[in-house]
This record gives sequence, structure tokens and C-alpha cells, in this order.
Amino acid sequence: MEEKKTSILKFRKMLAYGIGIFGLQLFIGYVNSFQMEFYNKMYSGFDDKIFIITAIIILIAKIISCLADPIIGSIIDKSNLKGGKMRPWILYSAFPIAVMTVVIFIFVPFQRLGDVWGKILMYIYITITTIIWNIAMSFADIPSQGMLSLLSPNDNERNNCANISNIMRTAGLGVSGVFITIIMMILGAIKPNADTSSTEFAKLYFMVTALFFMVFCTALYLLIYFCNRETVKSTKSNSISMKTMFKELKDNRLMMIVFLIYMLGFARNMAMGIGVQAGGALVGKITLFGFELDLTSNATWLLGITSGVSAMISILVCPIINKKLGEKKTYTIFAIYGFIISIISFIVYVCMPSDSSVRGGIPALIFVLVVQFLVGFMFGTHGYIPLVMVADICDYKEWKTGERKEGVAYAILSMSIKLSNALSVAGGFLLVGISGYTANATINPTMQNIIFLAYIGIPGISTLLSMIPILKYTIDNKTKSEMREALKQSRVVSATEANE
Repeated sequence: MEEKKTSILKFRKMLAYGIGIFGLQLFIGYVNSFQMEFYNKMYSGFDDKIFIITAIIILIAKIISCLADPIIGSIIDKSNLKGGKMRPWILYSAFPIAVMTVVIFIFVPFQRLGDVWGKILMYIYITITTIIWNIAMSFADIPSQGMLSLLSPNDNERNNCANISNIMRTAGLGVSGVFITIIMMILGAIKPNADTSSTEFAKLYFMVTALFFMVFCTALYLLIYFCNRETVKSTKSNSISMKTMFKELKDNRLMMIVFLIYMLGFARNMAMGIGVQAGGALVGKITLFGFELDLTSNATWLLGITSGVSAMISILVCPIINKKLGEKKTYTIFAIYGFIISIISFIVYVCMPSDSSVRGGIPALIFVLVVQFLVGFMFGTHGYIPLVMVADICDYKEWKTGERKEGVAYAILSMSIKLSNALSVAGGFLLVGISGYTANATINPTMQNIIFLAYIGIPGISTLLSMIPILKYTIDNKTKSEMREALKQSRVVSATEANE
């Protein structure tokens, strides 16, 4: 009788890992979405250039974090700690990112130091804290992602765990606004006479929210440490440097295609970064079911709810379409669709008269929600197709050269994602700053048009541009079939020779 295989990675451990990833991404989503709005509410009255200058600071900080990744990876790789290679770093990295998330949202009254010195010290403080937070984020992100490959030697178990963690990752990035809404409702009940639109109240809810995330997200993140063990023995790998990655990009045309997809498509995530400001400029405050909702504070989750639904649908159907059509055709279809919908929506919005009811309030909310739902379908390929491509590229390189370089390939993928996100966040905030939007600004049609361009128009254009490199991608379904059959045969031969 055939012996029944024992499951190594139980479902409860997969779920614990996914929830831990959710906690980490909740940290990241909170800071990415609300750091700039905190500065906007606290300091835009002191310096109306806060968006433009801070956008440059965030871009620099994220690039520094990206450059630090190989160093952090080497430190982890060279470590010889009790409990495994990745797992101990989950514990070590939890405290820095938790504390720095709180530090980001501490209000310092730089205005009292005078116009010149106050602004200089304010931007120095923002620069230092932003750089440290981004490096702390990398220290948490690298071991938490790397630990996945060490949880089980079984490919199916790892893939199932990856699917759960991908869903949790997407959810974590998008739901921080829900927690802020709940906290604001609690604070409003405790302080019923407080002016929820005031700077003092904003200072309070940002601080309380940051402290809540510090405790809540840390507890979730540490589930990875306490509920999982490394069951795969990790061998020491070659150090990966920026020089190594750039050499691979130069020599490997297929990896260059992946890199260019992210660079040209950097603006696809722009809407998420400026969602709070878009809510303030395009919709503002509304009254719904007897409640006053402000899309920059107690209803930040409301604007992206429909795009989340359509994006999730597209994520589910994208693998099915891709299996039939292949990466090139699937990506091209989604990119062209996203471009057409985004540009039509932008043209319709810009052509609206300045006194149109869709320029603010509930009609504006309905219009944006409908547009978001339609645009959201273009995001199905965003996270899925490049991952599939990189896995196939590693097989392709082994097929053609006999050499596999997963470490370098996935390091390039990580670098591409981070650089793309850095450009996305910075570009979005720069356009918001150019529009003239601040917490104290008077909303006007020109401002709204620029923000709608950043929120809907440019992401569509960027998606179309990102399609250009994939037109040169040569690994189609026929090539995959030949490649996998050849690799299967060569691995059988290698295993036989090793046994002899």
C-alpha cells in the first residue's frame, strides 16, 4: 500500500503566515496613504510647498531603501542565528518598523522656530524619519517574503501559502482607511463636542491611529515568528549586489523586459498613493445616511471601494485568461482596455462645466466610483503577469545555458517593484502639489482636472506604455511546452547520474 504523504505546512500555519503578511502590509499601506496627508493637515499652513518638497524626499528615501536591499539581504544571508536564517529577523525587524511608524506621525511644532529655521528643520526631520522608516520596512519585508520558500519543501504547499499571502497583502495595503474611520468614530463618541475638521483633532487621531497600528500590526506580523518554523535547510547563497543585478539586466534581455514593464508602468499605483487627496479635491465632505463624511479623514476608504471589487475580479480571472492566451496577449488586452477607459473618463471629466454637480458632493462620488469600477479591471495583470514571467525566465535560462539564477532574478523583480512604487508615490504627490491642493486651499476646476489626471488619466497612459516591452517577449505557450519537456528530461538524466 502506498504511504500517505504527511502535510508539513498545515492550513493554520499558512493562515498565520498570511495574517502576518497582512499586518506588515497594513503598516506599509498606512504610511504610504496617510504620511503625506498628515503633513498636509499639520504643516501646509506653514509651507504651501509641502507636497512638492516632501514628494522629492519620499522618492529619495525609497531609492535609498532600494539600494539598501542587497546590503540587508547580505546581512541576513551571512547570519547564523538559532531558529533559522529568516525567522529570527522577523522578531528583530518588528520593533523598528512599529516604532518608526509612530515617529512618522508625531507632530512637532516647527512653526515656533520661525519661518526659515522652522522649515529647514522640518524638512530635515521629515527626511531622516522617512529614510529610517523605509529601511526598517525593508528589514521586515525581506525576511518575511524570503521565509515563504523555507516553510515547506512541498511546492504545492508553498504555492497555496503564497496564494493566501497575496490576498492578505492586497487587503493589507488597502484597508488602513477603514481602521482610521473606526478610530475617528470612537474618538468622536468620546469627544462629542470636538471639531473633527480641526488641526487639533487631526493631531489626536493620527497619533492614536499610529499607536493602534503599532500594537495591532506588530501582533499580527509576529504570528509569522511564533506560528511557523523553517522546515527547509537554507544553504548559503552567493551575495547579490547592485553590480550583479545590473550585469544580469544587461545580459538577460528577458529580465530587462520585466524591468521596463515596471518602469514604464510606474504610474499604475499612483491612484492608491494620492487617494486621500483625490477624495478631498474631487468629492470633499458629504452627508450620507445622516452622517457627515470627510473623504480625507473619516471616510478615506470610501473612494477606492469599487476599484477594489473590479480589481479582485480581474485578479481571479487573469490566470484563466493567461493560461489560454499567454502572457503577451493577456497583458496587451488588459493594457489597451485600461488606457481606453482611463482616457475616456479623463476627457469626460475635463469637459464638465465648472458649475457641474459632478464637481463635488454625492454626484461626484458616484461618478468617481463608477469610473473606478471600470478602470479597476486593468489591474489584474499588474501583480500576476511579471511574477509568471520571472519564473519562466529562470526556466528558460536553465534550458538555454544550464544555469539558474533565481536569486538575481527575484532581486531584480523586487528592485523593479520598489523603484516603480517610489516613482508612483513621488509623481502623484508632485502633481497634487502642482495643482495647488492643500488642506487650506479653495477647490477649483483646474485643481480638480490636474488631480483627476494623476488619479485616472496618467495611470492609464502608463499602463499602455508598459505594454510596449512585453511585445518583445518570446516565451509563448509553445516555447514553454518545449522548454519544460527538455528540462524534465535533463533533470531525470542528472538524477540518474547522481545516483550512479
